[in-house]
Amino acid sequence: MAKHNPDEKAPVIVVKKIIKGGGGHHGGAWKVAYADFVTAMMAFFLLMWLLNATTEEQRKGISEYFDPTPMEVSATTSGAGGVMGGLTVSEVGARSADAQPIVHNEQTPDTSVKSQVELEEASQKELQAELEKREDAEFEKVKEQIEQSLQDSNLKDLAKNLIVDMTPEGLRIQIVDRDGESMFPTGSAQPYEKTVQLLNMVAEIIKKMPNQLSIRGHTDSSPYSAGANYTNWELSADRANSSRRVLLKSGIEAKKLSNIVGKADTEHLKPDNALDPQNRRISVILLRESLTKSLSGKIKNAASGGTGSVPVNPGYKKTMGNVQFP
Repeated sequence: MAKHNPDEKAPVIVVKKIIKGGGGHHGGAWKVAYADFVTAMMAFFLLMWLLNATTEEQRKGISEYFDPTPMEVSATTSGAGGVMGGLTVSEVGARSADAQPIVHNEQTPDTSVKSQVELEEASQKELQAELEKREDAEFEKVKEQIEQSLQDSNLKDLAKNLIVDMTPEGLRIQIVDRDGESMFPTGSAQPYEKTVQLLNMVAEIIKKMPNQLSIRGHTDSSPYSAGANYTNWELSADRANSSRRVLLKSGIEAKKLSNIVGKADTEHLKPDNALDPQNRRISVILLRESLTKSLSGKIKNAASGGTGSVPVNPGYKKTMGNVQFP
């Protein structure tokens, strides 16, 4: 038996306790957060579906259900008075292929699409009518300015050679021949000096307008000799081009020229008399914007001063200035 040594120390015993916690990536808190996220996303997509599948009236009814007055809460206890108010997404189940916009019943189908189309058509007509009304007012001002400017100038003796009127295409300014007062020499496309001055006076006024221009030459029915290479077609087109050059020198922007047309004797001013001198004329037409441009961004709302946004395909296409023959 060993003897006990009083100087010898007893061994130290260390006990390690491992405490397992729920933190870190092995915990379960993230699962709760993820479940909340998925629930929120489901609610969000359900809201998006309801907004797309219901009409304004139905959305209002759903909204009122979640914020009812005391009377509305107790007004009904049947399923028909619930959230959907007796409405259904489809007649047979929730199959996506059969899903239809929510309707009250078969007797009262959803007419929102038809109403929207009719509203857009009505708005388009109203906007175009408003544009034409404003353009007519501007055209009247231009007409008055031209007539007044002519009276105040040394060209007032040519007042009978200038005709300004309104047409479905726009404001038409015509420089016509009269008995004893021609604007061009017979058979020539070179205008007289008085004609140039008259065109310059007109250009000073109309160049401020944003409208596109159509310049057209017309002749009477006096024919050239048989077998001639130069006819009323060439003469009317050349006179229209001569007028174009004068207008450009007077400050009309080239981009405003929509077309230059030679009409020969196809559109008489005096159809009862094919040889009337007034049939020999130059027409400068300020085309309506509804014919040359889209209404989008061009029509101002009469009440608020805003701009319309109804697109309209232009009915009158701009050319590169080439001579056109019918």
